[in-house]
Amino acid sequence: MARYTFTLLLLCFSLIAANGQGRLKKKIILPKALNEVSGLYYAGPDSLWWLNDSGNSAALYLTDGRGKLKQVLPVPGALNRDWEDLTGDNKGKLYIGDFGNNLNRRQDLCIYIFEPQTGQLDSIRFRYPDQIAYPPAPEYWNFDMEGFFWSQDSLHLFSKNRLPQGNYYSKHYVLPAAPGQYTASLKDSLLLKNRVVTSAAQSPDGRSVVLLAYWYKLFLGFIPVTKTSIFLFNDYPGSDFLNGKIKRYRVPHCIAPTQYESIDFIAPGKVRVASEKTVLFRQQARVRKLGGQ
Repeated sequence: MARYTFTLLLLCFSLIAANGQGRLKKKIILPKALNEVSGLYYAGPDSLWWLNDSGNSAALYLTDGRGKLKQVLPVPGALNRDWEDLTGDNKGKLYIGDFGNNLNRRQDLCIYIFEPQTGQLDSIRFRYPDQIAYPPAPEYWNFDMEGFFWSQDSLHLFSKNRLPQGNYYSKHYVLPAAPGQYTASLKDSLLLKNRVVTSAAQSPDGRSVVLLAYWYKLFLGFIPVTKTSIFLFNDYPGSDFLNGKIKRYRVPHCIAPTQYESIDFIAPGKVRVASEKTVLFRQQARVRKLGGQ
């Protein structure tokens, strides 16, 4: 009897352990190498691709669903001038957005097309149709970019306005998802009051789009304060994403300032958002459900 009881207990513990391993971890600590994480592409429950922004190596980082580093993959032939976001298509290609443009003077904007299985690298070189000066006058500094995603053989880019001098409009540009040199198509724009876009994603079924956006200021002139929101778009006509029904969700964080710069869908109505390392907190990623407030 004791032997059967022991066997039953062992089986129960095994099932509990297996269930724990398969359960989605809501908050994960990212590897130290991702201290300036700026882009995320969710390829599967145990295949999350990440990148760092400017000043870091031209490499992609693959982790499992619990944040454990599986692979560091250099991107030969690429430069990390200012990598800001990451997306992928339905054929396994990854798109690296080297389009950070804080000073609005870049004329070498680039999106790398990378095949992780073969190492093949191509690029998209582009300009904005409404930028005629590099840089323009300060009041027109709205050509920074930090968020994009792939959808039906096109790349959809959402500009980042300035803090605090900007007007909080984000512009929606479109590019072909194919190597070449292009002038982007300006499709639309939207006022996101007191927020600037830092990442974007579309759900795998194409029915939802999210923009990750934040706000920053110095309270009393020296105390940094941040607020972060997710804007969810549904029921949009075709690829007119900004004309869909919009809901706004708060990303909770501690009193200390937190800079969220990465987002992607991990399931219908559920996204993972990631933040850079700060003085008080390590780089991390958390799950946010989009069904409630």
